[in-house]
Amino acid sequence: MAATHKGAISFGLVHIPVALHTATQDNDIHFNQLHKDDGSRIKYKKVCAHCGTEVSTPDIVKGFEYADGKYVVMADDDFEKAKTDKDKTIYILHFAELSSIRPIYYDKTYHAVPEAGGDKAYELLRRAMLEENKVAIAKTVMGSKEKLLCIIPTQTGVLIETLFFADEVKDIPKDPARPELQEAELSMAKNLINTMVKEFDPAAYHDEYQVRLREIIESKINGKEFTTAPEQKESNVIDLMEALQKSLEQQQPEKPKRGRPRKGA
Repeated sequence: MAATHKGAISFGLVHIPVALHTATQDNDIHFNQLHKDDGSRIKYKKVCAHCGTEVSTPDIVKGFEYADGKYVVMADDDFEKAKTDKDKTIYILHFAELSSIRPIYYDKTYHAVPEAGGDKAYELLRRAMLEENKVAIAKTVMGSKEKLLCIIPTQTGVLIETLFFADEVKDIPKDPARPELQEAELSMAKNLINTMVKEFDPAAYHDEYQVRLREIIESKINGKEFTTAPEQKESNVIDLMEALQKSLEQQQPEKPKRGRPRKGA
């Protein structure tokens, strides 16, 4: 698997050459757009707005519109000139507690894999952060964008998360109300939470919608009708305490049915 980005983690005077590999993949079913009348593929062409000529990728350059209809053209070399030596490394700014980073700031996950000559320094950083329960906040330039990073040690390696900058994160559109809660409601809600606690096992979860979608596709390929599953009826429970109580009852394991005693037993 080709690396998405190569650089070196700068840890004080220590430089650790690493390659970043994407840690997740898209398993969604993808569809093509078709013409409704004859089923032909819909294609999109890159066309020059001035002469109407179709343009191939090598003939396309990047331009910044500094005035209406006026552009300054930027070549790949121009983006490289903007980078300093610090930008070309994954420069650790400081260390922090993982719990101090709000989930809303996480963007994309990469595996950081040591390159030739970086194994010992890589292991030193991984183990030191792991034993101190710390993550590293770093910056680098990937492509033509500066990225804020979180370097996270794991039991088997190092993950690097790209983070959004503060000005890229939107405020909540409306603060939720804080209605007064009864102690009994809160206690029962906590009880329900505790009855549903279990260890997180990623392998236990599957994209069930994609499975059903594939079944429909297979049915259509084979010329068969697909029967939609009946909708589950929602209970008409309005009272919050009653809803919590019913939820708790659903979490209770069923008691084994006791058989009738035999005559003469």
